[in-house]
Amino acid sequence: MRKFVILAALAASLSVAACNTVEGAGKDVSSAGQAVSDTARDAKN
Repeated sequence: MRKFVILAALAASLSVAACNTVEGAGKDVSSAGQAVSDTARDAKN
């Protein structure tokens, strides 16, 4: 039973870390897309 609790806690902590990593990557991609859009808009004007 103790091993199960330890494994469950480890799995939960890894899944939270993975979510933060994916969220951070999504923000980076979004920022890059925004920069490209801004540059295109500036070049158009």
